[in-house]
Amino acid sequence: MHEQVKCVQCHSKPVFTNVGKNCADCHADIHRRQMGSNCEQCHTVKGWDIPAQQVRDHQNRLPLLGAHAAVPCQECHTQAATGQFLGLSTQCDSCHLKDWQSTTNPAHASAGPAFAAASCQGCHNFDSWLSANFDHGATGFPLTNGHANVPCSSCHINNNYNLQIAPSDCGNAQCHLTNWQQTNNPAHSSAGPSFSLANCSNCHTTTGWGTANFDHSVTGWPLTGAHVTTPCASCHVNNNYTLSAANTDCYGCHQSTWLSTQSLGGNVPNHVAAGFPTSLCSTCHNTTAWNPGTFNHSTTGWALTGAHATTPCGACHVNNNYSLTSASTACYGCHQTDWQSTQTLGGSVPNHIAAGYPTTCDTCHTTTSWLGATFNHTYFPIPHHGSVCNDCHQVSTDYSSFTCINCHTQTAHQQTQTNNIHNGVGGYSYGPTTCYNCHKNGGGG
Repeated sequence: MHEQVKCVQCHSKPVFTNVGKNCADCHADIHRRQMGSNCEQCHTVKGWDIPAQQVRDHQNRLPLLGAHAAVPCQECHTQAATGQFLGLSTQCDSCHLKDWQSTTNPAHASAGPAFAAASCQGCHNFDSWLSANFDHGATGFPLTNGHANVPCSSCHINNNYNLQIAPSDCGNAQCHLTNWQQTNNPAHSSAGPSFSLANCSNCHTTTGWGTANFDHSVTGWPLTGAHVTTPCASCHVNNNYTLSAANTDCYGCHQSTWLSTQSLGGNVPNHVAAGFPTSLCSTCHNTTAWNPGTFNHSTTGWALTGAHATTPCGACHVNNNYSLTSASTACYGCHQTDWQSTQTLGGSVPNHIAAGYPTTCDTCHTTTSWLGATFNHTYFPIPHHGSVCNDCHQVSTDYSSFTCINCHTQTAHQQTQTNNIHNGVGGYSYGPTTCYNCHKNGGGG
């Protein structure tokens, strides 16, 4: 802009030497020295009224953002004509006090410290005075989920912004007392301490008042298995929610199931006739499914193994007799018929009765299978050349007697000790048990 100025405008004397080079030498200080003598900190040679640097310096103290960037200087610097540019307050209320005083929703002047005149920037921004955004978390009560969309006046009735409510105080008279009073499943007002007004947040969340989730474990009785999906009213009959830990006895809810065992039959014992205690349902049953029950038979002192594990209870507990003791576990008590059948089975199965076998069946038999018994033949190794029991024990009533010569009938065996096989064997004679005296291992020599 200096290039367009006539020389005489600066060299008015005319004096062309020792002329001042500072702006103030030519330009009168309309700021009355309040802005200093360094004019170029705000002005440039491009134009006296182009405040490029001034704007940048303004950002250091009060950034001109949003709508502020378009506001004429004199709207804030109301005394610009007299040079009032320094020392002005940067607080919002210094310019917007009337806006603050005119508020009605809420009326900021009576709405507490969060709405104080000095706290405008907590909610308002530079873009628009009206587009406020209040951080409710600053009050100690953050607005989440459903609360975030509730109009302020729904909670702050009659413009009351001085509430002192804890986030967990849902059921106060100001908010959800009516919801609490209208409940019927359960009726909270009569359902005990767990449903008191002070405990709403234990079940309800801000996502939705109707989607409650009660932690039943706080009662001392957690819900597991099928109990999780059972309607509350199935246990809490007639809206009775004052049950105590003593009411968790299975029989209290499952009495009809218990009584039905009298006619179910099959592998289900008659619990009533058997005298099963009603306090021990959980010994056999669990919450996953009432049927089928699983009884740990080893608790009786007699574990079920092998084929016994799949044998119907009634096969042993005849006539619903479940009062058996460990003395009743002798094999013969259940397998007497099998024992007696050995009289006619023949083959490799000895006649147990005729042979005088003791009834300690488990000496030879196992629970895997009654047949295929294995006898520990202590005195002579078996099997012996494919022989069966009665090849040696030919007297079925006396298995303590045996004979070797039923099979060993060769002529050489029948000769005297002068034969080549037994030559020099002192005391040898051919007889039923003579072989055993020398051949205890079943072989030659």
